[in-house]
Amino acid sequence: MKKHIAVLPGDGIGEEVMTEALKVLACIAGRFEHQFVTTHGYVGGAAYERFGTHLPEETLSLCRSADAILFGSVGGLVSEQHLDKWRNCEANSILTLRKTFNFGANFRPVKIYPDLKEMSPLKAEIIDRGVDLLIIRELLGDSYFGEHKTFYQDERRIATDVIMYTEDQVAAVAHVAFKAAGGRRQKVTSVDKANVLDSSKLWRAVVHEVGRNYPEIKLEDMLVDNCAMQLIKDPSQFDVIVTTNMFGDILSDAAAVLPGSLGLLSSASINAEGFGLYEPPGGSAQDIAGTGKANPIAQILSTAQMLRFSFALEQEARAIEQSVETTLKAGYRTHDIYNPKQSAATKLVDCQQMSQQILAHLEAVQIAEPVA
Repeated sequence: MKKHIAVLPGDGIGEEVMTEALKVLACIAGRFEHQFVTTHGYVGGAAYERFGTHLPEETLSLCRSADAILFGSVGGLVSEQHLDKWRNCEANSILTLRKTFNFGANFRPVKIYPDLKEMSPLKAEIIDRGVDLLIIRELLGDSYFGEHKTFYQDERRIATDVIMYTEDQVAAVAHVAFKAAGGRRQKVTSVDKANVLDSSKLWRAVVHEVGRNYPEIKLEDMLVDNCAMQLIKDPSQFDVIVTTNMFGDILSDAAAVLPGSLGLLSSASINAEGFGLYEPPGGSAQDIAGTGKANPIAQILSTAQMLRFSFALEQEARAIEQSVETTLKAGYRTHDIYNPKQSAATKLVDCQQMSQQILAHLEAVQIAEPVA
C-alpha cells in the first residue's frame, strides 16, 4: 500500500513527538511492506512566523493532495495570547481545517491501562470493572458554528450564541456511532439536554430514527449533567458515547483525566469520505517543549488511529497499540506518568527513550499470515 500523508507538527512539543511517531510509522512501513510518503507543512505559530498566517494556502494545498493529515499541536503560552503570533491560533488552525474538510465526527477513545491504574484519580474498585470507552463528538454544528453576537440593550451588554443543528448533521454522526459500536460492545449512549433544549430534542429524535437501522445495537439516552457524573462514578457502563459539539468538547476532556494523563490519549476527526485528521488532544505544552519530558504515546496512538480509520490497516494499528501496552507493562514512564513511589518497579525515560522502547517491541510483534 502506498499513501501520502500531510505532516503538520505545529508548535511546542509538536515537533518532538511527531518525530517519534514518524519513526513508528516508518517501522510499520518496513515490517508490513507499505510505503508512506510524508510531506511536512506549517501550521499554528510556526506558520505565522513564516507566512504571517496560522494556516497558509500552501498547507491547505498539501492537505488536499494527501490521503490523511497527521497533526501535532498549536498554540503558545497563556501569557503570550495577546501577541499576533498566538491570537486566535487554535481557531484559525484546527477549526478552519475541520470546516474546510468537513470533519463531522471526532473519535476520542479513553482507556485505563492496568499497569497505570495508580495514575488514575478513580478508586481501584471502579477501575477494576474495566474502563474502555469511545466518545464520538459531532464537529460541524452547535454554537461553535452558529451566530455569535454581542450588543447593547437599555445600555446593558447582551451576548448570544446560537445552537443550530440540522437533522442531516445529527444523522451523519449517529450512523458513525452505531457503526463504531458494532465493532465494539454494541452499545450507544446518546447524550443531550432534551429536557431543556430544542436542538437536543431534535438530536434525540434523529438518533432514535437512525438507531432503527441498527437493531443489534442497544441505544440509551442520557442527559449531559448525569453523564458527567456517571463518567466519574461508573465509566465501565459506557461503550460508545455520541453527543453534540459542545457537550463532546466538555465530556471528552473530563474523561481524559481518567487514564491519568493526556499524553496517553489519541484523537481522530473524520469526514464522510473517510479522510481524516489525527492529533493528540493534549496541546502544545510550551512549558516543557525542548526538555525531553513530552510523552510521545498520544501522537503514536493517533498514528495508529490513522492506519485504522483512513487506511483500513487494522493489524498494523493493533501492532502499535500492543507495543505501547507492552512498553508500559515493562515499566517505562515519561515524566507525566512517573510515580516516584513506584520507582523500584518503573523506569523514568525521556521522549526519545520511550519511543525507542515502543519501537523495540514493535519489531518483535508477530505478523499474521494473510488468509488464502
